[in-house]
Amino acid sequence: MARRKNSEPPEATATAPSEAWQAALDTSRAIGGVPGPGRWLVVGYLPTALFSLKASTATSSVGKTLLVPTGYAIKMALVDAAFRAGLADEVCADLVRSLARVDRRISPPAYAVVTHTFVKIRQESRDADPLRPYGPSIAYREFVYYQGLWRWAFDLAHVDEQAAQRIAFLAPRVNYVGKRGSFVQFTGVRRIVDLSAEFTLPMPQPGGEPMTTMRLPRRWHGAILDDFGPEADLAVLSSFSSAKISRERHRRFVHTLVPLGLVSSGPGFSYYEA
Repeated sequence: MARRKNSEPPEATATAPSEAWQAALDTSRAIGGVPGPGRWLVVGYLPTALFSLKASTATSSVGKTLLVPTGYAIKMALVDAAFRAGLADEVCADLVRSLARVDRRISPPAYAVVTHTFVKIRQESRDADPLRPYGPSIAYREFVYYQGLWRWAFDLAHVDEQAAQRIAFLAPRVNYVGKRGSFVQFTGVRRIVDLSAEFTLPMPQPGGEPMTTMRLPRRWHGAILDDFGPEADLAVLSSFSSAKISRERHRRFVHTLVPLGLVSSGPGFSYYEA
């Protein structure tokens, strides 16, 4: 059955990033309906439910959560919004390739409380009764309550205008990120020239800029966040694909400085502030 194609963002000339494009980002000309100047497209979201997203190293029984969504989760949320908006399959595939070139940063809410929770689950046993394959068990789960706004920043300097317009078109259509049920509400979008220390920052690579020269926030912690790799492709990343995902090619992991620091903790909670 052919997919029904709904409205999609205004067409733009698909040109590679150029000096003219860089200059356009420094002007007040609207891109995707968002006036400038600024290379960073900053989208605001209000968390309306508890957030949870397991770290890549977490097991199914011990679901320790990250405090911010990863670049991979954010970009997949845009791709999901593209499918739900009715964009053609080839447009969604092109979006994935474009997002692989986009640097993204996250400014978390200023206050976060992580709940340490044990929940009842049912899981398959190795020696289960064929008529009753799932048995009762317990698992550790963490959920984050936020007070404040999320801000997601997308660097438009390394994509063309068509990709920039698609991001601006899809950002208001994102309604959850991370585990299904971690709902967010779009609050607005704008462009800015530079980011403050309130946003995440990649950790310096060996031999690179020392941390002593970086603009560090008052409180922070380190986390490993996954992102699209340079060869990210929908045919590989799709949940319905049997293709093997290669680390660093299709999916990469970035040591990241997150501007939230632990303030206090107890038997059932951890409290973080910016």
